[in-house]
Amino acid sequence: MFSEEDLNKVREVVRAAERRTRGEIVPMIVPASARYREASHAAGLVAALFVLTGLLTLHGRGDWLAVHHGWILLAVVLGYAVGAAAGRFPAVIRRLVPNARLAFKVRRRAEAAFYEHGLHRTREGTGVLIVLSLLERHVQILADDAINARVPPGTWDGIVTGIVRGIRDGRRAEALCDAIAACGDLLAEHFPARRGDNPNELPDDVVRER
Repeated sequence: MFSEEDLNKVREVVRAAERRTRGEIVPMIVPASARYREASHAAGLVAALFVLTGLLTLHGRGDWLAVHHGWILLAVVLGYAVGAAAGRFPAVIRRLVPNARLAFKVRRRAEAAFYEHGLHRTREGTGVLIVLSLLERHVQILADDAINARVPPGTWDGIVTGIVRGIRDGRRAEALCDAIAACGDLLAEHFPARRGDNPNELPDDVVRER
């Protein structure tokens, strides 16, 4: 979804935003926040049930079932295997896994990344993490306590909505850059840069995890 040119644009926007503030902004892109094995299992069961129902409908006679029960079992097992394989595709996962669970997994991934990448260790508690989880098509923004104490409730929701809308409109890189700039504006308002005292505490690169 993001070319190297896109990532370079994002890095420049991060640097520009952080020059105006004592805050640290870290964008992060992950293919998925979880494996969702339950989707594979559910798709397999649906496929197996579909195969079994089809066979029973086409060949409902009891004597046929008695003679060919082995083939029926094999067909059902193969149906499950095919369905389970299909359940690994993102489109199938999004259809089978409730949206609330997708959002929960993205938030858990963001919470873990917040500590793994050191956003909790900024000098004044001014780290902001923006996570784009591609499979779920969800965005999560996490900010440290010092920021949340000053930023009005619902602020992050508005920025998240802007990213999601931009992605849907095909403006992925621009939407992420706009969100980073918006975070930079907030941080500059509450934590403006000090002359000679504005260390770059975290890398300006885009975090990309598998």
